[in-house]
Amino acid sequence: MTVIAVVPGDGIGPEVTDEAVKVLDELGLGLDFDHLDEVNATTFRKTGAGLSPEDFERIRSAKSVLFGAIGAPGINNSEYGRGVLIKMRFELDLYVNHRPAFLWDARLSPLRDERRRNVDCVIVRENSEGLYVGVGGRVRADTPDEIAIDEEVNTYRGVSRVLDYALSIARKSVCLVDKSNAVPNGGKLWQRCWREAIERRPDIDCSHLYVDAAAMKLIADPSVFDVIVTNNSYGDILSDLTAQLAGGLGMAASANLNPKTGFGVYEPVHGSAPDIAGQGKANPVGAILSAALLCEGIGLSEAALAIRGAVSTAVSAGRCTPDIGGSLSTQEAGAAIRAELR
Repeated sequence: MTVIAVVPGDGIGPEVTDEAVKVLDELGLGLDFDHLDEVNATTFRKTGAGLSPEDFERIRSAKSVLFGAIGAPGINNSEYGRGVLIKMRFELDLYVNHRPAFLWDARLSPLRDERRRNVDCVIVRENSEGLYVGVGGRVRADTPDEIAIDEEVNTYRGVSRVLDYALSIARKSVCLVDKSNAVPNGGKLWQRCWREAIERRPDIDCSHLYVDAAAMKLIADPSVFDVIVTNNSYGDILSDLTAQLAGGLGMAASANLNPKTGFGVYEPVHGSAPDIAGQGKANPVGAILSAALLCEGIGLSEAALAIRGAVSTAVSAGRCTPDIGGSLSTQEAGAAIRAELR
C-alpha cells in the first residue's frame, strides 16, 4: 500500500485538501491516506511546535505529502511556518520548488492581447538556500538604532543541482533569472554553475535575464517561456506572477521535491486565506492540481492526465468557484471535477 501523508493545516487548507483527496479516491488508485489533522495553529499555540517528532516521522515514512496551508490570525512570528513547511523543505532536502502555470481557459487571463495569453511554463525555484535559510540577526532590536541583517546563502552543490533539474524537465528552453549585475558574489556562482550546466545539455535552448527584465517580459508575453529557473526569493515572487497570469492563486499548484529520493510535498500556492475559511468560497483547483503533480511524482502519470483533463473541462464550462467566473461552492466545484472522471 502506498501511504500518502495528508496535512490539511489551517484556514481553507482542510476544505481544499478534502476535495483533492476525494479526487484521488475517485480514481481508485489504491492510496492509503495518513491524515495529520493535529498539525495546525491550535496545536502550535498549545505546544509551541509546528511539527512534533512523531508527526515528522509519520511524514518521513510516507511516500509523499499532500499539504493544505498553514497560517492563522494571531500568529505573527515566523516560527510556526519555519517549524512546518521550512522544516520539511530543509530536513527532507526538498531542494526543488516546481510551480507550473497553465492557462486553462482564455477568460482567466488578465492580458489584453489574445496572442500572448498562452501561459504554459514552469518556475523552478531553488528551495533550500538563498535568503530563506534564516542566517542573520538583529542588533538593538525595537530601538531607533536597530540593525537587521538577512544573509543569502548559495552553494555550488545547491545551485548546480537545481539547474540540472530545470534542464531535465525542459521541453524546449530554460531561462536563468538572477540579478548578477547587482548581487555579484552569488551572481558569479550562479553564472559559473549555469555555464557548466548548459554544456551538459546542448540540446536545450538556454537564455538569461535579470529578474526585473524577466518580470517585464512575463507581463508582455508569457507565452515565450518554457522553464524559468531562479533562486529562492525570486522564484517565490515570479511564481505568484505567473499564477496570476494563468487565472490567480486559486488555480496554482506546486511541488517541493527531492528528485533523487523521489519524495515530495505537494501543496496549492494560495495559503490559508482565513478571511474566507469555512464559507465554501475557496477554489479547490490548486489543491486538486497539486494532487495531479503528486500522481506524477509517484509514477501515476495516467491519473495525473485524467485529473488535468477533468479540471480543464469543468473550468472551461464554468463549473467552478466565483473567483474564476463560476457560481459553485468549494464542495460543488470539487464534485464537478470528480464528475468528469467518471
